[in-house]
Amino acid sequence: MVSLEDAIVARLESHGHKFEVLIDPDAVDRIREGKIDIEKDIASEDVFKDARKGDKIGEEPLKEVFGTVDIGKIVTEIVLKGQIQLTTDQRHKLQEKKKRMIIDTISREGINPQTNTPNPPNRIENAMEEAKIHIDPFKSVNDQIQIVLKAIRPLIPIRMERTKIAVKLKGDAYGKLYGEITRNGTLIKEEWAADGSWIGVIEVPAGISGEIISHLSRKAKEDIEIKIMK
Repeated sequence: MVSLEDAIVARLESHGHKFEVLIDPDAVDRIREGKIDIEKDIASEDVFKDARKGDKIGEEPLKEVFGTVDIGKIVTEIVLKGQIQLTTDQRHKLQEKKKRMIIDTISREGINPQTNTPNPPNRIENAMEEAKIHIDPFKSVNDQIQIVLKAIRPLIPIRMERTKIAVKLKGDAYGKLYGEITRNGTLIKEEWAADGSWIGVIEVPAGISGEIISHLSRKAKEDIEIKIMK
């Protein structure tokens, strides 16, 4: 459960009442997607008239407005329909965290088409600063990536791309590496060869395809055959 000191206020005004709940700033996206975790995402299971003063609201207004006293449903509706109240420091921290996530995603999943290599994070960050990108702390990374890409493409060569990798595992390598392979990429095809080897095709972010190939090759050594599919 997030601490009271780190929590932010989500507020909804309706039917002449004000409802406030204390939530984890990192949970806003999850809550909006209906994936709230009561144990982790809220600082208190109470609903307040004024959260900072600790002034709780009674059950009748909750039933009147939300039709329930279920805290998960109430918090989700407040976050979806209400406003998120942030201090300047909280907003800055959330923007910086979301910015890092966007930069890391673009670096992992994009390549420089001139060199077929990833764009380093600092190059992406410099381009974002030059383009004067504004990061919305409450919009998801995916919602903002296309906006960022449109702004920085005139400044740096970049193409978002996914790469297909064919992998053949022999001997004990299947048991050792199957889990890692499926965690690192999307498995789109698999079969067993006549010689007992496992053959699979995974799709991975282009920016880290070389890293994944090197890692798997080091771990399996002579028990792996791996190549990028054209």
